Amino acid sequence: MGKQQKQPKEPGRKLVAQNKKARHDYHIITTYECGMVLTGTEVKSLRQGRSSLVDGFVQIDGGEAWLHNVHIPEYAQGTWTNHSARRKRKLLLHRAEIDKLSSKADETGHTIVPLSLYFKAGRAKVEIALAKGKKEYDKRQTLREKTDRREADRAIAAARRRQRAQAAR
Repeated sequence: MGKQQKQPKEPGRKLVAQNKKARHDYHIITTYECGMVLTGTEVKSLRQGRSSLVDGFVQIDGGEAWLHNVHIPEYAQGTWTNHSARRKRKLLLHRAEIDKLSSKADETGHTIVPLSLYFKAGRAKVEIALAKGKKEYDKRQTLREKTDRREADRAIAAARRRQRAQAAR
């Protein structure tokens, strides 16, 4: 028996980009799924699986949410209608969600960061999170907990393998 294929978290969800650094650098408080206003060449570029969320952030300006510094490279077959790679993009959220995010983001140490970019039912979506920055010792503690969990899981798996081997004899 070979390794099993990982099943996607949600059917019909095709992941384009993920911001793993955000989960390392921030405590995630709440997450929101929102749509984006994109041009045709941006969608085609995303469908090729090309994007980067590393320096991205969300800013509330004039009652609207804007996604800044997300890199969607120019579409290779695009002509003069091609888009700018790091332009700001409008996010589609409900008014209540924007108001809630705006009031929370104004608090000290809070920011809004993109976590992942994906297609859901053919539409480009971005998962954003209200987050609070971690201190250096928090980052070290998180890494230590992750390592401890991994070692415990390995020990449990090894013990189960030994039990199965003894039961087979």
